[in-house]
Amino acid sequence: MTHPLDEIVAANRRGEQEGITSVCSAHPLVLEAACQRALADGTPLLVEATCNQVNQEGGYTGMTPADFRDAVGTIAVRVGLPETRVILGGDHLGPSPWQALPADEAMVRAEAMVAAYAAAGFVKLHLDASMPCADDPQALDDATVARRAARLAAAAERAAGEGQGWLRYVVGTEVPVPGGAQEHLDTLTVTDTADLESTLRTHREVFVEAGLEEAWGRVRAVVVQPGVEFGHTEVVDFAPESAHDLSRAIHAWPDLVFEAHSTDYQTPRAYHQLVAGHFAILKVGPALTFTLREALFALDRIAEEAPGVHWPISLRETLEVEMLAEPRYWQAYYAGDPDEQRFARAYSLSDRCRYYWSRPRVAEAVEGLFAALAAAPMPPTLISQYLPVQYAAIRRGELEATPRALVRHRIDETLAAYAAACCPGIGRSQTNDSRVTTD
Repeated sequence: MTHPLDEIVAANRRGEQEGITSVCSAHPLVLEAACQRALADGTPLLVEATCNQVNQEGGYTGMTPADFRDAVGTIAVRVGLPETRVILGGDHLGPSPWQALPADEAMVRAEAMVAAYAAAGFVKLHLDASMPCADDPQALDDATVARRAARLAAAAERAAGEGQGWLRYVVGTEVPVPGGAQEHLDTLTVTDTADLESTLRTHREVFVEAGLEEAWGRVRAVVVQPGVEFGHTEVVDFAPESAHDLSRAIHAWPDLVFEAHSTDYQTPRAYHQLVAGHFAILKVGPALTFTLREALFALDRIAEEAPGVHWPISLRETLEVEMLAEPRYWQAYYAGDPDEQRFARAYSLSDRCRYYWSRPRVAEAVEGLFAALAAAPMPPTLISQYLPVQYAAIRRGELEATPRALVRHRIDETLAAYAAACCPGIGRSQTNDSRVTTD
C-alpha cells in the first residue's frame, strides 16, 4: 500500500528537502493550530500521543487511543481539515508506563497498549522497549530490546487485522528520556554509526526470525541522537558537521530515514539542516505548549491592564496554585530554592506546566479570560506590547483580534518554522513574519 510517509521518506532519500513535523501534544489549541497549518499548506498532519499520555488505562490525559483519535478527529472536522489528511502516531510505545513491574507483566500491558493503538487506527507506531523493568539489569542489550519490539509489532499486526498493511513502524530510542533533559547541558554525543548499524541489524534479524519480515519491510525510521536537546533554560543547537557520518550511514538502509526527538527550540536554519541530513521526521511537543503558555500569559497581562475588561482572576496565579496543590508532574524535575522553583514552574523550557492546562480550575480560568477579552475590544497598543508579531498580522489584515486567534497564531510561529524546513516552498509562502523563517 502507498502511504504518505512512504512518499515523504522516498523523496527525502532522493535528496529532496522534504520531511514531516510530528506534533506531540493533546492540547486542543495546539491541535487547532496544527490543523490550520496543514490545511493552509495542503500537507498531511502527523499527530502523536506518547505511551504515558494515552494508553489503554487512560494515561495522564485520561484518554485511551480511541478517545485521542476521536478528539483529534473532532478538531480536524471543526477546522475543515479532511480526516484523510491526519496521520495518527504512537510514541515510545513499550513498557515505560509499567517499568516498576517485572518485565513479563510490563510487556503484557505494553502489548495490550500497542494493540489498542493499532485497533484505533493509529498507523505510525514507534516501538520502544529499551527501558529496563523491575527485574531487568540497568541496561538492556540490543537483542533483548529487539525481541521485545518484535513482540509489540506482532501485537499491532494482530490487532490491525486486514488493515495491517497501513502500519508503519519506527524503531530505536534516544537519550535522555523524552520531554527534555533534567540536568544542565552543554554538548551531546551523537549516535555512533556502529550503534546505528547494530540496532538496525539486530532488529531486522529478530523480526525475520519471529516471522515478521513483511512488517520489517514497513519500518520507515529509526530514532537516533543527532545532537539536539533542551534542558530547563538551555538548548543544545544542532551542529550538522557532528552528525555528518551519521547522516551518511543511513544510506546503507533503503527506505529508512531518521526520526529526531526533542527538536524543540532549535533554529529555523537547524530544521532545514536536519531534514537535509535525512532527519526527516521532526518531533516537537513542549515548544508548542511553551508558546501557548507565552500567549496565555500575554493575554493575562492585557486583561489586567486594559480599561473596561473585568478580569479579577490571575491566570498565572491560578496555574501556580494548581501546580503547588499537585506537584507530581514537576517536583522531581525542578531543583533549587522556592524562588527558583516558582520561576521554573512557569518558564522552564521543559514546560512541565503543560500537564495542568486540562485541570478544571485552570481550564475554567482560560475560558474566563477568553470571555473577558471577547466582551471588550483589546486595545491595539496592548496587543502590540505583549504580542507584537500578532499585532503586525492584524495590521496586515491577516488575523482577527480575538483571544483564541491570537493564541493559535502564536503557536503557529513555531509550526511555520517546521513547515518551512519540511516543505520549503509551502512553508515560506504561508509565513509572512521573517522571524519565523530566518535565524
